[in-house]
Amino acid sequence: MVVVPDTGFDAPALHTLSRVLQAEVDKGRLPGAVAYIARGGRTVLHQAWGQQDPATGTPMAADSIFRIYSMTKPLVSVAIMQLLERGQLLLSDPVGQHLSEFAAVQVDDGHTTAPRTPARPPTVHDLLRHTAGLTYEILGDDAIQQRYAQAGLGTRMLSNAGFSHALAAIPLRYEPGSIWQYSRATDLLGALLERVTGQPLGDYLQAHILGPLGMADTAFVVPPEKQHRMAEPFAHDPDGGQQMPLMDLRKTTPMQAGGAGLGSTAADYARFLQCLLNGGTLDGARILSPASVRLITADHLGDTPINRTGRGADLLPPGHGFGLGFAVRLQAGVGSQLGSQGMYYWSGISGTVFFVDPAKDFFAILLTQAPNQRSWYRPLFRNLVYAALAD
Repeated sequence: MVVVPDTGFDAPALHTLSRVLQAEVDKGRLPGAVAYIARGGRTVLHQAWGQQDPATGTPMAADSIFRIYSMTKPLVSVAIMQLLERGQLLLSDPVGQHLSEFAAVQVDDGHTTAPRTPARPPTVHDLLRHTAGLTYEILGDDAIQQRYAQAGLGTRMLSNAGFSHALAAIPLRYEPGSIWQYSRATDLLGALLERVTGQPLGDYLQAHILGPLGMADTAFVVPPEKQHRMAEPFAHDPDGGQQMPLMDLRKTTPMQAGGAGLGSTAADYARFLQCLLNGGTLDGARILSPASVRLITADHLGDTPINRTGRGADLLPPGHGFGLGFAVRLQAGVGSQLGSQGMYYWSGISGTVFFVDPAKDFFAILLTQAPNQRSWYRPLFRNLVYAALAD
């Protein structure tokens, strides 16, 4: 492990981080991992542990490619803000203004005997902050969530346009603006972006974010010449649970899922985070204005209630709010993990996580393919990184 001096990190504490992750590998609980920490524009740590593919014994490499699932959401959220900066939409626009199938969407929150017209329509702003009244079928099994599953919203077999029409045929689970509920909103933003720009989501991201930032290994499909670098999970859950099957990025599917579709590497995603930390610019490429970066990484919930019941209850813990594509730490206390006020972060269901601390001028990424253990490794990694910060 190489630790860059004079970056404000304690070398022995970073060695502790490395030993802890190696111990998880040695116990057979973690197949492998890659971590990346940078501060002040300098790489502090970029290290791999364990196996890239437990089935073959292939060692993990620093450039291994991971399914990042919901870490796709911040990239798509930034893309939507680019449309705002070009005058192609407003955050206050009703979703139905751009996706006509949502113009007459109904709400069925269980308080009436039949679906009804919502008090106000969901907006682009609501989609970005997960207050549009949508839900996720993976978070529970109420009547609306069952309809999501029956419609095949998570299969990636629908096009983005087909997904939007299928979702619009199902009533909203909540009144728009009434509650924060993690949801398929960012998948819908992918469809909205395609409708506004006339481009496939992947083509847009490549032209306006991935290409300009030099994120050469980030895409919805891993091409044949890179497939030997794909990180894989254990065949069986090491804790004895039912192992979650991961999506196959070797094959093209009809849907380029804006909420969970990309593969990426630690170094690629680091370029995206460094760009945000810089205020929207990296190596001469400007993808967003500083004003927009400040807006998306600020809390947009205020007093809006947060749904912390059922599966996924740990996604937005006490002491945190939500911006436009990112969770945001609101205060130094209340939360049960180390961190700074103003830190923003998100994660992916396969075991990936990142956080950015503007006040301390650093970010950190952990990539694994250990879906059932993700709720353990997310706080573990954050605590170890902050414990290594010397100032």
